[in-house]
Amino acid sequence: MSGALLVGGTSSDAGKSLIVAGLCRALARDGITVAPFKAQNMSNNSAVTLDGGEIGRAQALQAQACGLEPDTRFNPVLLKPGGDRRSHVVVRGRTVGEVGAADYQLWRTRLAGVVADELASLRRDFDVVICEGAGSVAEINLRATDIANMGLARAANMPVVLVTDIDRGGSLAHLFGTTAVLDADDQALVAGYIVNKFRGDPAILAPGLEMVRERTGRPTFGVIPFADGLRLDAEDSLAASVGARVGGPRGVGGAGRERLSVAAIRLPRISNSTDVLALACEPDVDVTWVDDPSAVRAADLAVLPGTRATLSDLAWLRTTGLADALIERAQRGRPVLGVCGGFQMLCRSIVDTVESVGTATSGVARPVEGLGLLDVDIEFAEDKTLRTFDGHAAGEPVRGYEIHHGVVVRSEEQPWLDSAATGPEGARRGAVYGTHCHGALESDGFRRVFLAEIARRAGRTGFTADPRLCVAQVRRSQLDLMADLVCEHLDMPSIHGLIEGGPPAVPTVLSWLGEHRAPDRRA
Repeated sequence: MSGALLVGGTSSDAGKSLIVAGLCRALARDGITVAPFKAQNMSNNSAVTLDGGEIGRAQALQAQACGLEPDTRFNPVLLKPGGDRRSHVVVRGRTVGEVGAADYQLWRTRLAGVVADELASLRRDFDVVICEGAGSVAEINLRATDIANMGLARAANMPVVLVTDIDRGGSLAHLFGTTAVLDADDQALVAGYIVNKFRGDPAILAPGLEMVRERTGRPTFGVIPFADGLRLDAEDSLAASVGARVGGPRGVGGAGRERLSVAAIRLPRISNSTDVLALACEPDVDVTWVDDPSAVRAADLAVLPGTRATLSDLAWLRTTGLADALIERAQRGRPVLGVCGGFQMLCRSIVDTVESVGTATSGVARPVEGLGLLDVDIEFAEDKTLRTFDGHAAGEPVRGYEIHHGVVVRSEEQPWLDSAATGPEGARRGAVYGTHCHGALESDGFRRVFLAEIARRAGRTGFTADPRLCVAQVRRSQLDLMADLVCEHLDMPSIHGLIEGGPPAVPTVLSWLGEHRAPDRRA
């Protein structure tokens, strides 16, 4: 088998990333060499490649589904929003500048060549490339400079399968409308549909799908049921909404066992929100996204995650009262964990002339007072630190990765982690812990030691971390679960036919609403 397929969406968070991961895993299990590809990604959840590049976290997960290490070719263009209208642009794993929404339309024209080259490279090296679109394919206002959706499909002559999230409602209209607003040449590449996150009786949905086929001339290749147990790394910030339980509903602890509660603060510019997933994998740990001081005060552990706008989110902590809640926790000896930008906010001072460009704090060369829970000073460097971390803490190995501009320039605290290759990392004072290392809590032995300390400080004498839990194995099992769902519920022979045969014969072309005849109002 050889070829390529684009999995597009009717909206953001429709499930494109997981469908791509499932298809990649299914093909890899069949012995086919396969690679993921997302031409342009907009996400603050990112990962580090072995050569020190940066790509979207979802593409790193999809690489794992393929049995591959992360590669910058899998996501040649990454946009990391730092404000409502400005983003850092990462090309082939390296930051090349910052642009506004209007400026980027010009950038995308230049980046089309980068995308085409990287896709061609992957198609030479692998039997199959499964591409993921960005957002909705129906953003027709951006079509002229599109490099991630129908623009990519047209340039590479790839068939497109549209995914819709039926759990949100309105999916049948989304499928029809998304197809209808595309021009005729783009419509010709849309081969059919996938319905995702379905709850209920498929027999009740079947007539609706048949009506969609009659109106569009396109089949639905399958209906993926809602899988409550899936906790794969989320890419879209919608998955980290306030009040959401990370990993979904949890069971009740066994006899004599206590549970730990974790309040993960949902920062406005949150990045690498996936750091708390390892905690949520523990059967007796409840992790919830919060934005109110009372939830922070009540939890056994408060987590301040990464951010793409450290000074802006620090100011937000102060205006919401969350800063006072964190300071109060530390004064009472109750645990606080900061990761990357969250670690920086826990420090005594921050000097940032990099991240805050184009914001209200733009060009701040003077120190800005942090929360002061750690006697550490941070200064931002122009060059971003991008590297894997391999070290130890508390007698346990720790592996992870670093993505940050902020650098520790002075510390009076005990380092939390250490590495023979990169030296001491992070800081700790009493019940306050901070590190630039993402993914550290996925190191099973280290996580168990950390949670035992948290439980002791919280007085949860009946809590014990699961001694058998392996987060890496959980992720592998989840990828296999997604592949099983794809194989069981999709028409895989038809999907294989699209990959090998390319776009189908030109199907029905739907009319634009503007071409419809006005209603006859004569009475």
